[in-house]
Amino acid sequence: MQGKVQKMESHNPGIKCVVNTCYYYAEGDHCNAQKIEVQRRNATTSHETDCATFTKNQQSMS
Repeated sequence: MQGKVQKMESHNPGIKCVVNTCYYYAEGDHCNAQKIEVQRRNATTSHETDCATFTKNQQSMS
């Protein structure tokens, strides 16, 4: 397993992801991570948040 959580065969409904360099990214802007974790307790804007589940896809183009 390359990522931090299990990668599912199908996408996780309700999660949109446009980060095509992520290991869990699926065509159509879907996320195939079994679960995600978004961090920064007490954030007040989306800019202050971070997807802790993100793992760089070793096969993605730089």
